[in-house]
Amino acid sequence: MSVWSKYLALVAALLTLSVATHVQAERIKDVAGVAGVRNNQLIGFGLVVGLDSTGDQTSQAPFTVQALKNMLLQLGIAIPPGIDPQLKNVAAVSVHADLPAFAKPGQAIDITVSSIGNARSLRGGSLLVTPLKGLDGNVYAIAQGNLVVGGMGVSGQDGSRISVNVPSVGRVPNGATVERAVVSDFTARPTVTLNLHTPDFTSATRLAARVNAEMGPGTARPLDAVSVEVQAPQDPGQRIAYLSVLENLEINPGQAPARVIVNSRTGTVVIGSHVRVNPAAVAHGSLVVTISEDFGVSQPAPFNRGGETVVVPDSQIEVTEDEARMFLFEPGVSLNDIVTAVNEVGAAPGDLVAILEALKQAGSLRAELLVI
Repeated sequence: MSVWSKYLALVAALLTLSVATHVQAERIKDVAGVAGVRNNQLIGFGLVVGLDSTGDQTSQAPFTVQALKNMLLQLGIAIPPGIDPQLKNVAAVSVHADLPAFAKPGQAIDITVSSIGNARSLRGGSLLVTPLKGLDGNVYAIAQGNLVVGGMGVSGQDGSRISVNVPSVGRVPNGATVERAVVSDFTARPTVTLNLHTPDFTSATRLAARVNAEMGPGTARPLDAVSVEVQAPQDPGQRIAYLSVLENLEINPGQAPARVIVNSRTGTVVIGSHVRVNPAAVAHGSLVVTISEDFGVSQPAPFNRGGETVVVPDSQIEVTEDEARMFLFEPGVSLNDIVTAVNEVGAAPGDLVAILEALKQAGSLRAELLVI
């Protein structure tokens, strides 16, 4: 049995086992989130100094020198006009971070530092004070610290270079301090909206029913396939305790629709447990054409003054066709039967995709075929 066949058999076994057992209940906090409670993206521009001659080449990255001059000018140091510092230990970088919901001033968050210019490595560098702004233009955090770089790069005089991972990106754990809190309307409204991570009408209905059964009729009502509106106390302390109870309630989410997902780049095929096939017959075979080129030499007969030696191509074409085997899908065939039939004919990933597409066009595949 090939590796691909073993993979398909393993997928079928796991999915068949999941269907045979009862649907596992999941907590509301694992399938839904509270509307408005989310991270906010921050970004800033800064300078990393202290590099070991691996910084930006200022002739190709003039913005690095410009940023350095502006920083020194703010510190009271003016570089005379016409002087262009040739720096090797400074790199211009972008700094970005995620500001968690309800983050308060004084708390620390992690930051990621990425080279903007042509710096070869940020290893050993230190990020200078960098304000981090939100999309509204306000400064929400201040970043600074020593970089932790997981990559390494070395180069020789002849241009040869060896690089491990990506040395032009680093992180600073707890490298930014929150300076401004994001305004939230979490307690301004009389209701709380729960948004499902995966849109599903069945899951939204079951979530509302579970909350009503626990908190009383009329407490929750589904708005659409994603949102469920829940009545909540107005007092902040009571609302927090109320949501703590809600998010730990367990529900049985609706099962995913029948889908077959094909990754055209990697050849990965995932078949959902609810995929069914109507009656259909499939024949699978492969045609191999082999063309080999050889060259011979044609020489004239002895003492033939008018002849000429020439090179004559000799082409050989061979056509082989594997035995095509046909298998029949009975009505309502399950995933396990599909995988077993495909394994029996020894279909490769490309052949399996062709079979699934043909079944879909014939109207026998009762599933959504997605090619990503």
